[in-house]
Amino acid sequence: MSRYDLTDFEWRVIKPLLPNKPRGVTRVDDRRVLNGIFWVLRSGAPWRDLPERYGPRTTCYNRFARWRKAGVWDWLMDAITSAHDGDIQMIDSTSVRAHQQAATAKKGDRDHCLGRSRGGLTTKIHAVVDGQGLPIRLSLTAGQRHDGPAADDLLDHVGAGTIALADKAYDADWIRTSLREKGAFANIPPKSNRRSKPYFSTWLYRQRNLIERFFSKLKHFRRIATRYEKLAENFLAMVQLASMRLWLRVYESTV
Repeated sequence: MSRYDLTDFEWRVIKPLLPNKPRGVTRVDDRRVLNGIFWVLRSGAPWRDLPERYGPRTTCYNRFARWRKAGVWDWLMDAITSAHDGDIQMIDSTSVRAHQQAATAKKGDRDHCLGRSRGGLTTKIHAVVDGQGLPIRLSLTAGQRHDGPAADDLLDHVGAGTIALADKAYDADWIRTSLREKGAFANIPPKSNRRSKPYFSTWLYRQRNLIERFFSKLKHFRRIATRYEKLAENFLAMVQLASMRLWLRVYESTV
């Protein structure tokens, strides 16, 4: 058993959430395929280097892509993160460098979330985490994009009484107004050029280090630390899988 494989506890959580196939040809064992996907995700190796113990590499990749298109990874993410702590939530982003093979996707109307910045081609991962530093919402943009616009979708779920922590990049009137209309409190350090300074708690703001630690853990997965996926949808699916693994580790540690 590889150290990247699912533990028995993790498999017991995931198995009931996977789609059933009531008829037709029996598919390759789901646990073996998922272990193969997690091996690629954690090691950062190309699919063609997948060890034989996980079965044909085409089976693992096709299952990963097919379930992404079917929304399985979205469903798993929602189910596993449903027990999140909603009292305090933090939003931030981190940039990852894209490998040259990630820039070979066909150009067209699709947004591949690749942008050219100081470090070359980059993608920005946006995340909202709860009071334990575990991810609730995820999205991608091009690396050079500002953080603010992504907050509109990422924070649309917050409820009354929620404390939202963010850095100065999110100090915009429309973000504060949106949170206030939901009954939430925005604890964001005001920019120096603001005439009127909103209330800001430095004590609460210290907890924002949890989202920085989340990004650090996320980049332990080498397929996240460097983007190899051509399609933004596939890269986001990889980020979701890594996030789910972090949740499962916390669940297992509390059993």
